[in-house]
Amino acid sequence: MTDYSRFEDDIIVNSYHAQSPNRNGDVPLSINDSAIPNEDGENIDLRNHFDGRLDVIFSDGDRRIDVNQFWEMNYHEASIFLEEGENNEKFDSHPHEPEALPAYLLVHNDWYYGMDLATSLVLIVLAFAEDPATPPFEMPVALHSIIELFALAVIGLGLALKLRWMGWLTILKHKRTMLKCITLTIMIVEAFVVLIRQTSHFRVSRSLRPIFLVDTHYLGGVRRFIRQILQSLPPIFDMLLLIFFFVTVYSVLGYYLFKSTTDVHNHFDTLFNSFVNMFVLLTTANFPDIMMPAYSKSKWYSLFFISYLCIVLYLLMNLMLAVVYETFTSIERDKFRKLLLHKRQACKNAFKLLLTKENPNQMEFPQFEGVMRYYAPKKGNRDLLVMFRYLNTSGTGSLTIEEFYGIYDSVMMTWQPQAIDTPWYFTASPTVQRICQIANSIISWPYFDHIFYVLTTLNGIAMIERGMQSYPSLQTSVLAFSAGWDTCFFLACFTLEVALKTLGMGLERYFSSGWNLYDFVVTLGGLIAVISLRLFPDFVYVVVFRPLKLLRLFKLKKRYRDIIGTMAILSPLIKSAGCVMLVMYYFFAIIGMELFAGYDMRNCCNGTNIETYYKYTPDKSGYYYLNTFPNLAVSLVTLFELTVVNNWFVVMNGYATKVHAASRAYFVLFYLFTMVVLTIVVASVLEAFRFRIQYKKQTTKRDEEKLLHEEIELKWEDVMNYVKDFQALQKYRSDMFVGVGKISFLGSRPRNRQVLQRRMYRHEIEQWMQEAAAIDKRL
Repeated sequence: MTDYSRFEDDIIVNSYHAQSPNRNGDVPLSINDSAIPNEDGENIDLRNHFDGRLDVIFSDGDRRIDVNQFWEMNYHEASIFLEEGENNEKFDSHPHEPEALPAYLLVHNDWYYGMDLATSLVLIVLAFAEDPATPPFEMPVALHSIIELFALAVIGLGLALKLRWMGWLTILKHKRTMLKCITLTIMIVEAFVVLIRQTSHFRVSRSLRPIFLVDTHYLGGVRRFIRQILQSLPPIFDMLLLIFFFVTVYSVLGYYLFKSTTDVHNHFDTLFNSFVNMFVLLTTANFPDIMMPAYSKSKWYSLFFISYLCIVLYLLMNLMLAVVYETFTSIERDKFRKLLLHKRQACKNAFKLLLTKENPNQMEFPQFEGVMRYYAPKKGNRDLLVMFRYLNTSGTGSLTIEEFYGIYDSVMMTWQPQAIDTPWYFTASPTVQRICQIANSIISWPYFDHIFYVLTTLNGIAMIERGMQSYPSLQTSVLAFSAGWDTCFFLACFTLEVALKTLGMGLERYFSSGWNLYDFVVTLGGLIAVISLRLFPDFVYVVVFRPLKLLRLFKLKKRYRDIIGTMAILSPLIKSAGCVMLVMYYFFAIIGMELFAGYDMRNCCNGTNIETYYKYTPDKSGYYYLNTFPNLAVSLVTLFELTVVNNWFVVMNGYATKVHAASRAYFVLFYLFTMVVLTIVVASVLEAFRFRIQYKKQTTKRDEEKLLHEEIELKWEDVMNYVKDFQALQKYRSDMFVGVGKISFLGSRPRNRQVLQRRMYRHEIEQWMQEAAAIDKRL
């Protein structure tokens, strides 16, 4: 496979040349070496022919070779390396041929990302319209089959383009892509079969549709969470094996102890029933019902059930959580290390493409600007100068590889010029300035926040008083609670607080605080609630905004701040875990529909110990007959009931009676899958909370400010050292350095887990980087 022609140390570059970004344009022409034949057949060395100019074009018959195209190609490939490092993509999927670049660019852009996500969601939602369909969304077979084939064709096109630059043989070692190809092929065949037959068949393959959704660009966090689940499975399987051993031992013992004392419930009449009921007891759903028949014979039999729950539930299940927690902690640390080293390798690969013979070990600003036009196109010229100054800690005017390793950090940061003692309103009219100065003085008063804490407390007391009163109707109660005079008074106070803070701080500074954003949303919601309840008294949903204001009081106690801070750090992980749970629900819902959709559970279990749960009469019902799988919506509700595990065995035994005893396997597998995922979620929450507590203990407020902010000074002499183009220099001078010779910039990092991990693992990071550098020297 032919690589891109790279400049590296082959071409002298000493003039600045900038072109407009061309992320979706034609592939630049490339050659494979620095020497080309002229009309007489003699080789011309490009290194000696350009004489330092970037805009020279040579011709070789009909072939025209533009040096700028070479640089643009290098800039583009370098940005691809940086993107692969950021997204933790393997470099074996990197486009190595110029002909493959259009396919890469077509798939890696925002509009295709959106289309891929939309078609994947269409496939997911299509289950509502397919047989068995949810009544409002039912479609003719031909229509939903055509929609399915169209969505699969779009996904297939993207997959074909992906394999165009990856190479078809890469699919054998790229497991996710191979799984996607196999699933896509099966689904296309099945969709055609349904379209031809005009009727659906047994299609459990529909449960695999979330594979396409998980593989989209926007669900990278979900893929990482699934990878963590798979990495955590070995210790979970070990603990489950031990748990099932004890369940089996107690099942055998229970069978021989209680078979002679079996009552109408038949808990231990066979070894199979004994095992099933002891497994259910592990979830406590049938306790103490399972114990009471034996307990009525002898009080000593209670020791059997007490010892079982103490050993299996309270000891082994908690040990499994501890083992998963320890595994998850080590996985998190190892994941951070691998991602850090992967980004380091991406920087090395990109750096090699941006060197010149004139400066073979350091990157100049023109090359930095060129690659940033593709990698971070939203960054302006000022941002690029500031980023380059931030990275260039040596002050030489060019970047070494060690300095370039900080490129991801510099792109992450937002840079703002700092004007000393200049408020946001200094350019406003004199009247507005006076108003804002007064507001700023008020909010700067030390007791300002305390006053509104007191008002929030009084608001809570007023809510309690309203709740304890009796009202003639629900509408009257709602109006008194969320639109009464006291509500309007407190809302006026809170609105005044928001107005004073926005005037004194400015919108940008005000909304940079999460608590301020929360206050604004709740206050605005309270105003909307008052207006909507006056117009539509039955619209009771908006009553939630008034009690939500009380959450602000939790900010006063450090423990609550830690908990809320942990929730903020965990929000990406929680979203990923939620998506994984939805994917699992969808998977089991489709299978449940295929297995159990045609069964009516009313009066299904007469003569069994769960008869009353499914008893159906016109005047009285057990209501468990509603826990069925007639369509996707109802199936999801049934699965959620099973997740809570309260009386889940009633649903399982109902289908075991109505369908077949082997149907219990479906419900047991769903419980095990749910338990594994929820155990990992709990372990991740514990790990995040421990991480935050340790971070707080090791980091002072001053240290955190240093971590989240960087301040640099950009001088005009620095800009002249970086930029060689005269027109660009004049533009920077007129835009940034009017009347001043230097500007201070403040860079702000997002307060996310990745940034905090850099602080927590700072010593380990130094060791990892030293080890990687030692390996590089040996190579």
